[in-house]
Parts: sequence; C-alpha cells; structure tokens
Amino acid sequence: MKKFSVLIAHRHATSISLEEEFYQALVDISKERNITLSALITEIDEQRTAPNLSSAIRIYILKTLKQKLK
Repeated sequence: MKKFSVLIAHRHATSISLEEEFYQALVDISKERNITLSALITEIDEQRTAPNLSSAIRIYILKTLKQKLK
C-alpha cells in the first residue's frame, strides 16, 4: 500500500492510501472519462458515504468496473 498526495476541489491537499493497482485503476478511469485525477477524486469525495476517502475510492472503482461488465 502506498500513500499518494491528492488535491480535492483544486484547493484542499490530502493524502490517500491505496494499493498500486487501485491507484492505476483510478488513473485509467480518469483518462477514460477525460477528466483530471483531481476532478475525479473531488467527485468521489463529494458523493461518498464511506467513512474515509481511500475506502470511497475503492468502492467507486469496484462499482465502475462492475458497470463495465454489464
């Protein structure tokens, strides 16, 4: 697991702890959606129900990948 520094809403710096595979999946999703990683993380943060941002990101990735399988 690695820590990554991220910017939320282009003004709030924080760090997230993710496995490299989850981080790469997040980067891939942001590229597919043609938005910055910061914009994607901001969306996830604004909509999260998970207690922390790292968990919310993992859940978002899982849901996104499940949607692709349908």
